[in-house]
Amino acid sequence: MNRRRLITAATIAAAGAGGALSLHALRRDNQAYEQAVQALWRRAPDGTPGPSVLVRELVRHATLAPSSHNTQCWKFGGDEKSISIRPDFGRRCPVVDPDDHHLFVSLGCAAENLVQAAAAMGFRGDASFRDGPQEALDIALGTAKPVDSALFQAITRRQSTRAEFDGRPLSNEELKTLEIAGTGHGVRVLLLTGQQALENVLDHVVQGNTAQMRDPAFVRELKAWIRFNGAQAVDTGDGLFAKSSGNPAMPGWLGPRMFDLFFTEKAENDKYARHIRSSAGIAVFVSDADDKRHWIEAGRAFERFALQATALGVRTAHLNQPVEVSRLRPRFAESLGIASGRPDLVVRFGRGPETPRSLRRPVDAVWA
Repeated sequence: MNRRRLITAATIAAAGAGGALSLHALRRDNQAYEQAVQALWRRAPDGTPGPSVLVRELVRHATLAPSSHNTQCWKFGGDEKSISIRPDFGRRCPVVDPDDHHLFVSLGCAAENLVQAAAAMGFRGDASFRDGPQEALDIALGTAKPVDSALFQAITRRQSTRAEFDGRPLSNEELKTLEIAGTGHGVRVLLLTGQQALENVLDHVVQGNTAQMRDPAFVRELKAWIRFNGAQAVDTGDGLFAKSSGNPAMPGWLGPRMFDLFFTEKAENDKYARHIRSSAGIAVFVSDADDKRHWIEAGRAFERFALQATALGVRTAHLNQPVEVSRLRPRFAESLGIASGRPDLVVRFGRGPETPRSLRRPVDAVWA
């Protein structure tokens, strides 16, 4: 019996034995989750009072960007002339991201979404990083002719797809389009498609995952951000929804126990092997300098890449273990022939299924 079936059987058995959350309740929670997905991942403005509808829509599109463990480590402020994105250090991940690299990459992802949405709504968004005690990413908004681009349309369809892809290669034209989208100021993207190159990445992913899995603090931090059922996902609006990773929804009291039982080093390494070997390729984003400005730019470059991939019908997912384990990062860079700069992100891409979506907190929760 595979892991998914075993988890499902355990859930049913527990519910049948009088568990705290019945299968009926799980179905009800799933309906609430689906309603929340439909309300969030849409394009039409909601007209909610507060900041103007325009500003709210720009911020909502920005929050649809990815963040480490879906922590949504950002705060927004401003008006119709300028919107600022500030780091929310209260939502950082100190174990997996001790230098806040991923946090600032996430700000860049949110900024790229906002700029793309602004263009579609008749504004030109110019982003600049403000360093110092009040560090923020400021986006000045100037009027312009609306441009309803393919990248904007992809914002509400993009997702991190934690599933196997179909193994089909991308055309040279598609690869070139992705390379252009993923290149930024001081950021370049390496596209790896050969079997030997992918096996090299897999070797480093396994090394990084093994190191992380053997760190109890990493496991505790990850577990704290998992939402085991629809009710938890809706209540928090953040974190990693279990069904997005191909696992069944489970009662809150059972999920952590099943996590401890099935979240093993071997199971995760085997999963990553299947994921990489079914991918069309791997994208590695590299910054010229190791500082916050470049981390933000890496986030913007990745988000353009992910949006362009979505527009092409291509899915993406992160495999950042080789760059998250600091002692492994230089060896990984050397194996790729990267003589200078920091490898920021490792992303697999290919065609595959749509998976359940993660949720986001409402605009009011991130507006300060």
